[in-house]
Amino acid sequence: MNKDMIAGKWHQLKGQMHAKWGDLTDDDIDVAQGNAEYLAGRLQERYGWERERAEREVRDFEKSLH
Repeated sequence: MNKDMIAGKWHQLKGQMHAKWGDLTDDDIDVAQGNAEYLAGRLQERYGWERERAEREVRDFEKSLH
């Protein structure tokens, strides 16, 4: 799924994101609005992960949407 598709389905994906990453707030998800880099940064902050892990989590989530 490309970035445009993710941005277009953002509201539908919010529930899936909350299920996967419960520590993210609604504001975290709303502000991200399909921006994978921002989302990885929020995951890094909320979970204390290194940047590579946060980016891998986002990529794996994107792949699971196919």
